[in-house]
Amino acid sequence: MKNVYKLDVYNLAEKLSDMIWSDFENWSDKAQKTIRYQIIRSSDSIAANIAEGYGRYTPLDRKKFYRYSRGSFEETKAWLRKLIRRKIISENIQTEYTEVINELGPKLNAFINKTK
Repeated sequence: MKNVYKLDVYNLAEKLSDMIWSDFENWSDKAQKTIRYQIIRSSDSIAANIAEGYGRYTPLDRKKFYRYSRGSFEETKAWLRKLIRRKIISENIQTEYTEVINELGPKLNAFINKTK
């Protein structure tokens, strides 16, 4: 079995959470105080749930954690939409997030669907 750290879907999830972690310093105090923990936890949870599911034995158990990962992915997108609407994230950074999200979403869905 392939190491989870070598999976594209896992690496994209890590990339997204690392982007958020790094970008956090550029946000206003208000944004840092209100959104910080939710978005950092939800984005970190995407890769964490992929890893946890990958370590499970049964397909149903694995799939359950992969679905948790998709839920965290959707939550992260919701927080990012708020940051964009509130003009906390610049257009340049928004484009970078969009690229990763547009690649991660379909790969995460395919990963879940091919779990047997």
